[in-house]
Amino acid sequence: MAPKQKKQKTGGNALDNLRASGTVVVADTGDFEMIEKYSPQDATTNPTLILAASKKKEYKHLLDAAVKYGKQKGSSPEEQVSIAMDKLLVLFGTSILQIIPGRVSAEVDARLSFDKEKIIEKALTISQLYDEEGISKDRYYVKIGATWEGIQAAKELEEKHGIHCNLTLLFSFVQAVACAEAGISLVSPFIGRILDYYKEKTGKTYSGEDDPGVLAVKKIFYYYKKYGYETIIMGASFRNVDEIKALAGVDYVTLSLNLLDELSKSEDEIPKQLDAKMADEEGEEEVSYIDDEAKFRYDFNKDEAAVNKVSDGIRKFADDAISLQELLEAKIL
Repeated sequence: MAPKQKKQKTGGNALDNLRASGTVVVADTGDFEMIEKYSPQDATTNPTLILAASKKKEYKHLLDAAVKYGKQKGSSPEEQVSIAMDKLLVLFGTSILQIIPGRVSAEVDARLSFDKEKIIEKALTISQLYDEEGISKDRYYVKIGATWEGIQAAKELEEKHGIHCNLTLLFSFVQAVACAEAGISLVSPFIGRILDYYKEKTGKTYSGEDDPGVLAVKKIFYYYKKYGYETIIMGASFRNVDEIKALAGVDYVTLSLNLLDELSKSEDEIPKQLDAKMADEEGEEEVSYIDDEAKFRYDFNKDEAAVNKVSDGIRKFADDAISLQELLEAKIL
């Protein structure tokens, strides 16, 4: 696993103070020209971010290179587009790795979320493309949706192929437990999207302390620490700085450029809120899902927010993947 950042003394900006709490800062963007400014350890991307970046003229050379590669390697227009799309994600990741010391995440197409074998096939393709670029497995995660099939695919990728996985679209304790049991390298609970669901459902305004997304991550954090799971917890989809402050001390956070900028301009202290020493007191009773698909699906479906947001996330990422595919298709044809 990637080394954690060295703790820094407080007294700098809020971004430094967040790091001092023990939290590793990750940039969530496809705009790699902006990453260096904030000195993140790692970086994450998704189809939405890559699609937005691909439309900018400064990244046209990557689009052109991916199209050229697809034409060379594919025997039909459909195959050329698919190859070009994978290559584009890897070219963005490779460019980002020239800036950061840690890892980048490359996402498997959300349309494969319920097909274990196709997820594995796509992940192996991504890994091979990184290998062609001279990038070793310790520099990237393959990002997979945390469906039952996605978790089982990631388990096999980790165990049999040594490919580190980042399980995304994670909204429930059930998903988190199964991922830890599967030996997944990293999970990305979507704090802000959980908050979105509850705000819409209840009409309430939440603070950092009672934010449902924050509470969900705290529950996962203390459970992992209580039972010694090494899976990294990376908070994602933050909506505001209060959520970040409330989770200071969590393993990793991946932040948009807007939030990175806001923290870098603030001098707020960010004291540690999550402490592994509290795990025995705070951690839930141990449960198991990894070998019981029926129990996983039943308990997952009891979490209305998770069911709603996983399906919504898959649809949105799939739509952006289709848009990116259409952009490449137009260039190839």
